[in-house]
Amino acid sequence: MPFIFTNRLGGVSKSPFDSANLGDHVGDDPTAVNENRSQLESQIGMPIVFMNQVHGDTVVLVENNESTPTCDALITTEHKLAVAVMVADCIPLLLKSDVAVAAVHVGRKGLMNGIARKTIDAMRDLGAEQIHSYIGPNICGGCYEVGSDIYEEVISKYPASDSSIRTGKKTLDLVAGLKTDLKDTILLDLSSCVLEDKNTFSYRRDGTTGRQAGVIWL
Repeated sequence: MPFIFTNRLGGVSKSPFDSANLGDHVGDDPTAVNENRSQLESQIGMPIVFMNQVHGDTVVLVENNESTPTCDALITTEHKLAVAVMVADCIPLLLKSDVAVAAVHVGRKGLMNGIARKTIDAMRDLGAEQIHSYIGPNICGGCYEVGSDIYEEVISKYPASDSSIRTGKKTLDLVAGLKTDLKDTILLDLSSCVLEDKNTFSYRRDGTTGRQAGVIWL
């Protein structure tokens, strides 16, 4: 498949970023991060474009890896160029069509801002017809506990995100909410809980930690 979801194994970063950290904004040694990214590029056989993610709703179309856009979704129509989203609890969403691919950072704010729908609409504008969507590892609805204000805000717009009935707490299942925005795509849900899996990075579990990625290409 022309995409990959990474984990924390197989890199060169030292604790607490051990070992395949791809985030260059978390306090890790830049040399180690660059080596981890280079290893990933060698693995897939092409350059990767990363983002400066800000929990916004900006979608950027890229043609090369000469810069690192500040945005929360990357689209490319170029062959032999991959786009990536970094996460440590948020949802890494990958989208693919015959003419374009996208990597989307879907956290709580991104979900509320409609980042997934905006990216799909942008791909449609580029001529995408049938779009496949892939959801990668993220914090699950049993572990993502929030305050009352945030809980009420999210479920008012995405009632499917309410996981409190099964947990007895103010918890949110962001994947369930996101799926309502992906109904016109062919969905493959590959999610697992990063907080429960010690082989993945989780900011909520560890605080200072690294980032894994979802990467996709044409």
